[in-house]
Amino acid sequence: MSQDVSEGRTDALTEPTVSLPVVVRPERGPAEPSVNQGPQHPPLRYASGRNSRIPGPVAPLSPPPTGSEGRNGAPRAGQGASDPARNRAMERHWSPQRNRSSAARPFTRPRGRHAAMSRRQRWEGRYVRSLVLSDLLAGIGAGAAGFALRFGADVTAYNRAYLWVSALLPVVLLAVLAVSRAYERRYLFVGTDEYQRVIRGGGGLIAGVALTSYALELDLARSYVLAALPAAVVSVLVLRFVLRKRLHWARARGEALRRVIVVGHELSVIGIARQLRRERYHGLEVVGACLPPGADGIEVDLPVYGTFDDVAAAVELADADTVVVLSCPELDGAAVRRLAWRLERDEVDLVVASALVDVAGARTTIRPFDGLPMLHVEHPRLHGGSRLVKELVDRAGALLLLILFAPVLLTVALCVSLTSRGPVLFRQVRVGRDGQKFRIFKFRSMYVDAEARLTELRHLNEHDGVLFKIRDDPRVTPVGQWLRRFSLDELPQLLNVLSGRMSLVGPRPPLPTEVAAYADDVRRRLAVKPGMTGLWQVSGRSDLSWEEAVRLDLRYVENWSLSLDLVILLRTMTAVVRSSGAY
Repeated sequence: MSQDVSEGRTDALTEPTVSLPVVVRPERGPAEPSVNQGPQHPPLRYASGRNSRIPGPVAPLSPPPTGSEGRNGAPRAGQGASDPARNRAMERHWSPQRNRSSAARPFTRPRGRHAAMSRRQRWEGRYVRSLVLSDLLAGIGAGAAGFALRFGADVTAYNRAYLWVSALLPVVLLAVLAVSRAYERRYLFVGTDEYQRVIRGGGGLIAGVALTSYALELDLARSYVLAALPAAVVSVLVLRFVLRKRLHWARARGEALRRVIVVGHELSVIGIARQLRRERYHGLEVVGACLPPGADGIEVDLPVYGTFDDVAAAVELADADTVVVLSCPELDGAAVRRLAWRLERDEVDLVVASALVDVAGARTTIRPFDGLPMLHVEHPRLHGGSRLVKELVDRAGALLLLILFAPVLLTVALCVSLTSRGPVLFRQVRVGRDGQKFRIFKFRSMYVDAEARLTELRHLNEHDGVLFKIRDDPRVTPVGQWLRRFSLDELPQLLNVLSGRMSLVGPRPPLPTEVAAYADDVRRRLAVKPGMTGLWQVSGRSDLSWEEAVRLDLRYVENWSLSLDLVILLRTMTAVVRSSGAY
């Protein structure tokens, strides 16, 4: 599907197979270089700033083409049947007015720094200041709670020292979190690294206090230490989770986003653009692409800013602050290094996407080998001491939740028994770890003849995989609709967790008929215990496609950690409240 490129033309990307907006270069004469050599443009003019002494390479910057300007002198979309309205973003970038982005308020470009970068640093700075304030509040609250639980409200000569300790706890907590690098922006905004560093810092603080009091023979009230320090760590985790959810909601509205230029081949650009648009909480907004010479075009609605030689110019035109380089043979180590030099002066982030699929950073280590960096990938932790800790946490958590939810369990059981004929609990055979079968317990949400009626409803299946899901299932009872909406029918599975057949967090427990239809890759889900909740449940549940559900379950299997389990459990609370995809 490629097209011929003649010597007298430079618009090799202006006639894609799928009509898309592109940035059109001006026509060249016969004596000018061909398209593969790159157009000759004046170099970029860099403002003075922190990196002004770094010698800057010459980077092409395409001026607006003659005769194709919009009302603001903006480059229009391509030729032919392309819709000019699809390139409205370019008009905004060329507007003589103060730039307005969907990710921030109007801004003024500071000297020596890229405008989009300065805008991003502003909201990132506000977020970090919010973290510091929330951690201070957590320390103050934990210190006050520990003092009140141990000594009450009276201040005496004996407990006056603990009053000073409670006042110093927020400061010490901030210092410990700073040493644990819990405020570094590379670990914030998304992922579990932030929570892991908080847990490590909090555990180190508790261990340090215990060792210091033992070594110096300090007479510390153990009840105060056991109440204040764990409460501080838990409060920090909860408040940080709330702030992150607030950030994700802002990103869903188009705020606090990084503006990204994607560099790579068409299919790779299509995949990353669709994934980032679907998962906006990552905070990456793809605003354009640079394709290899002679590319046919892409199917997503993205402006094409030229070839790999035009990346620096694309950053200026699209007002981007991040460049994502996908895996492609044309961009070797030397080419990526030169691109990094081009982007360094304006402090534009360069991200090189790995070809590894759903492998977390904790499993990868870069090790030098004769001057060549080698990416070492560790095997997932499916056995060992960490799994033993997970077993203990699962069973202790299930027992605690059964005690806490006992009134809810009794109420739901009474409602089920009074509103429809049949048993209160629904028992069904599911497949667990290593293909072992077990009986799962759920509150009955359907009529007793639901299994018999499955055949006549099979043609109404709304799911694209081996699952059977329909939104208005006539087999569901009126009470069952409410149980499914708030996932109350899943609570008896705590008995399965307590018996060791299931886990609190893990892949969805499949039916034997579903497992029989699994492909070889999908069977990897059976390497761990199924869970009451998981990435699939907190990411949309039945609204997700089968391929996406499998990808999320495999991501969990490959990158399991206790901190990831904690994040999923916290996200489960918000997913239950939203009740999206629950039917």
